[in-house]
Amino acid sequence: MNKNSKIYIAGHRGMVGSAIYRKLEKEGFTNLITRTSAELDLRNQQQVADFFSKEKPDYVFLAAAKVGGIVANNTYRAEFLYDNLQIQNNVIHSSYINGVTKLMFLGSSCIYPKMAPQPLKEEYLLTGPLEETNEPYAIAKIAGIKLCDAYRAQYGCNYISVMPTNLYGYNDNYHPQNSHVLPALIRRFHEAKEQNRPTVTIWGSGTPKREFLFADDLAAACYYLMQNYNEPGLVNIGTGEDLSINDLALIVKKTVGYEGSIEFDTSKPDGTPRKLMDVSKLHSQGWKHTIELEEGIQLAYQDFLEKILF
Repeated sequence: MNKNSKIYIAGHRGMVGSAIYRKLEKEGFTNLITRTSAELDLRNQQQVADFFSKEKPDYVFLAAAKVGGIVANNTYRAEFLYDNLQIQNNVIHSSYINGVTKLMFLGSSCIYPKMAPQPLKEEYLLTGPLEETNEPYAIAKIAGIKLCDAYRAQYGCNYISVMPTNLYGYNDNYHPQNSHVLPALIRRFHEAKEQNRPTVTIWGSGTPKREFLFADDLAAACYYLMQNYNEPGLVNIGTGEDLSINDLALIVKKTVGYEGSIEFDTSKPDGTPRKLMDVSKLHSQGWKHTIELEEGIQLAYQDFLEKILF
């Protein structure tokens, strides 16, 4: 990519897309193309075809998706499968029709089998059953990876796929029901502190282990791979380090300054026992994360305080 390449960022208002946008701006790219979902419904094949025909982007970051935590994934199963299939099918196909030089498809660590060995290596894809609660989302993302590889194999398209671990950071979703675990904890501890509640209740047992990557680190990795990686298959993007939900809660509690106690509601689901990425492929490509978890949570909490008004 050169500085005046026409680059389309699909999903530029989300946490991932906005981080990629900031990274490209910082690197001096001036020809960035965006559309809000109100301006362009990526689920609509004709709208996407017309947009690509008119704009003719050189590069595409496909960061648009319908996303959410366990509750949202399990409740809106049809939407998570249908909407995500539509979005990626339309963008990937229109990229091919309009001669896009290179496309990056962003997936998720939930593509891996529920009981896959840890840490998760790229070759574990499709080696076992998925976690039931987010299976529709995972199947859509797996289809996206395979679609990129199919267009590469049949048409010679330079389409690459990256699989981020759990993300957090600026512009995260703090919805009480539909957010992921880390932003949900930030909101819950903040509200408990504001309302002087004696305890904060967290879903599950607190024992599942999760890995977290700051979204601006993901954007840096995506930028690096877009410039340097041109192979089929997928690349994990993460830190290669994880911690228990209990330990995560303690960091968030400390960051927020909440002084009450933590309780775990073991009647609620835990989800996958562990999801740690093997990032040796990424490290061998020459990239490593720079923002550690405690620093990242402080940055995210400051962003939360600036953007969420109670």
